[in-house]
Amino acid sequence: MKIILKGFVIFGLLFLSSCTQTEQEASTTTEKPVRPIPLKSLIKAADMSYLPLIESEGTVYKRNNQPEDALLTLKKAGCNTIRIRLWKNPADGHCGLAEVKALSLRAKQLKMKIWLSVHYSDTWADPGAQTKPTEWANLSFADLKIAVANYTALVINEIHPDIYQVGNETNDGFLYPQGQLSTNESQYLQLVQAAVAVVRNMSPNTKIMLHYAGISGANWYFSKVQQLDYDYIGLSYYPVWHGQDLNLLKSTMNSLGQLYQKKVLIAETAYPFTLGWNDWTNNIVGLSNQLIPAYAASAAGQKNYLNAVRALVETTTSGIGFSYWGTEWVAFRGTQSTNGSSFENQALWDFNLNALPAMDVFN
Repeated sequence: MKIILKGFVIFGLLFLSSCTQTEQEASTTTEKPVRPIPLKSLIKAADMSYLPLIESEGTVYKRNNQPEDALLTLKKAGCNTIRIRLWKNPADGHCGLAEVKALSLRAKQLKMKIWLSVHYSDTWADPGAQTKPTEWANLSFADLKIAVANYTALVINEIHPDIYQVGNETNDGFLYPQGQLSTNESQYLQLVQAAVAVVRNMSPNTKIMLHYAGISGANWYFSKVQQLDYDYIGLSYYPVWHGQDLNLLKSTMNSLGQLYQKKVLIAETAYPFTLGWNDWTNNIVGLSNQLIPAYAASAAGQKNYLNAVRALVETTTSGIGFSYWGTEWVAFRGTQSTNGSSFENQALWDFNLNALPAMDVFN
């Protein structure tokens, strides 16, 4: 993720003209729903990947000022799926297989489904970085395919997820340089297929997702992977990076779903409940012109934004769900920490660690 200083931008953005903010929810479409999504089928997910780390340092989440297991709070709110990122051999062990398995078991005990975002990296994988695990750094392409297959089998056997996401924000592939889509298209497709074949063979009921960050260029990517055997198109959508037009997001979801005959999810989204901050770690969003004008940076504005996202999904032809990112990423290392959270103003718990009204959208 790109970072901004508290209150100051250090990267370029294209802004819409400023408008007076209002607490009213914006109308995202004038179209009528093509078909309603059965409530039991709608994937209402929250990414909770940082939870074990944050809990290990003493943070206690609350609901109505009373301590409560964060997963239980989400379950009570109506969240039915927990999304978790998985790294191969992370330096500190967090987001590694053992931790992710333990978190998955906690969620399963609450009858929640598991959505794994498998990065195929030891650290963050996104459009700006798709670094191979150090363990695989010097493998030939043939051996890399075998490593991908074996690792996928291990993950499936250990965790048995409901959704398996092959790579994270793979706009130009993964496992660079062999798996870079724009330069090694055939190899990228072979590497993904190696993972897909294992999932299909070992866990036929697991849904397979391919994940793209943003709207622009999404059709190019999904045209390249249309011969692969997968189930879900996943799109990241953050207004700060991907534009402020929810109608464009909806039309993109419709066109991708219809063109490639896939179900579509908003795999990541988030919105601030304040432009303030609760630690000294540089925040992602901190300026009013990074917002969609119709949604203020307030508890009500955050909830209205997420309501609009859910309504958008429910009225697309192929939409089947959404996931909130950074749900749990509060300022967990103190108010003066410079290595705490760049997302505490977009979490679903406030600065007093109380669950925010936006959680009602899961219901």
